[in-house]
Amino acid sequence: MGQSGTTVSGPHVERQEEVLTPDALAFVADLHRTFEPGRRELLALRRQRRARIAETGTLDFLPETAEVRAGDWQVAPAPRALQDRRVEITGPTDRKMTINALNSGARVWLADFEDATSPTWHNVVDGQLNLIDALERRIDFTSAEGKSYALRPDAELATIVVRPRGWHLDEAHLTVDGEPVAGAFVDFGLYFFHNAARLLARGEQDPNSGPYFYLPKTESHLEARLWNDVFTHAQRASGIAHGTIRATVLIETITAAFEMEEILYELRDHAAGLNAGRWDYLFSVIKNFRDAGERFVLPDRNTVGMTSPFMRAYTQLLVQTCHRRGAHAIGGMAAFIPSRRDPEVNAAALEKVRADKEREAGGGFDGSWVAHPDLVPVCRAAFDAVLGERPNQKDIVPEGRVTPDQLLDVAGTGGQCTHAGLHNAVQVGLRYIEAWLRGLGAVAIFNLMEDAATAEISRSQIWQWVHNGVVLADTGEKVGPELVRRLIAEELAALEGEFPGGRWGDAARLFEQVALADEFPDFLTLPGYELL
Repeated sequence: MGQSGTTVSGPHVERQEEVLTPDALAFVADLHRTFEPGRRELLALRRQRRARIAETGTLDFLPETAEVRAGDWQVAPAPRALQDRRVEITGPTDRKMTINALNSGARVWLADFEDATSPTWHNVVDGQLNLIDALERRIDFTSAEGKSYALRPDAELATIVVRPRGWHLDEAHLTVDGEPVAGAFVDFGLYFFHNAARLLARGEQDPNSGPYFYLPKTESHLEARLWNDVFTHAQRASGIAHGTIRATVLIETITAAFEMEEILYELRDHAAGLNAGRWDYLFSVIKNFRDAGERFVLPDRNTVGMTSPFMRAYTQLLVQTCHRRGAHAIGGMAAFIPSRRDPEVNAAALEKVRADKEREAGGGFDGSWVAHPDLVPVCRAAFDAVLGERPNQKDIVPEGRVTPDQLLDVAGTGGQCTHAGLHNAVQVGLRYIEAWLRGLGAVAIFNLMEDAATAEISRSQIWQWVHNGVVLADTGEKVGPELVRRLIAEELAALEGEFPGGRWGDAARLFEQVALADEFPDFLTLPGYELL
């Protein structure tokens, strides 16, 4: 038993004593004891809301918060470091990525403890160490091949914005009074405790300093309210001015799309903006409307783009909401990644990313995400062409009213459900889960950067097709468990032969579990965590 009823049970991580100090653990324990009941209540409300969606097959804006949507209010002005966010790079907090992201030339680095990180205890603790070392500018790394990485001594580094885990995930290796602590409290608490004062002390010399966060998987304004309470509590406990913390909320669930105004309102003293988390958004649409009939069946994943009617409505509403309230609207991830070995693949990736970022910049977004340093100039050029010397375009509010029917117009996407799409879902799901089980959270698969969100789409889409009796357009086959199991077995045999020694058997069993279960598992990472 550790100090103050806190127990650390994870395997030893080198230099962990620098992160898991008695005072830091006490800070996390205080967050747990203060806010864990509220977190559990919110998770119960998620289940209740999902049951209502199953009954009604629809969603609408909340009548009880109409006054918030009609009110005249704005979020707090953005701090200097977050005024210009035209290029943001995302990635896990391993040592090499930390250096490359900070050196990339992006304005912001989303330091990700969530979908791009497999939450092994080593990754959780080591990621915190890497952030401390980076802020102290003492981080370096030498690869197995002997290549050295270090921060550029005179360069302006990207602003760090940390994404903790979502409300639904526990951290099994840290318990307080016998209960596991939420991963969100661990990731936020350790980073804030160790770095908030350090960041503020450097603020006069380094305008890119401040405790800034991305909030994932938010499903309602009540969940945003809990985060706001956590921020207020943490600032008060640390003697830091109210409003110092700034948070950007990922709108990556269909329920949150109907509460964007309310989410910003709840966080208005701490809000920095909203982000169009497009991949998780598709997963959320499937998850919430999985039993609402054919009109919510998504076609092949790679045919659903940001110009699909329901996705276009979602991004339009996000930009309108943000700019009306003085917040930044940040675009989503273009999953295409360049290749330094294949000129054709590289050219195709650059062109697709360029088109995606030009569309976002032209649609009113103030910045966007990339997954690779080579894409930073592509994104910057797209936003430079629209913004020029302006830091953002928050003064422009797109016209037009977005309706609930438009947000839910999945049928208007068009496209088909094909055998090729089903096969691709199996291929991506197996490859990603196997890598995740080995501790890798961001994985290049078929020239796309995949993370937990894209794996969720793969398995949830299979579940949806099976339970809706989809007939494949190109082969005429009906999608059922046996067809899926056959594809899994064929892919598994090929992968075990090509890449022996991996966790392919575990990956196949987990994928089959989350894709073919009678009851839809909310997140594949929940049963997956038991295998880590």
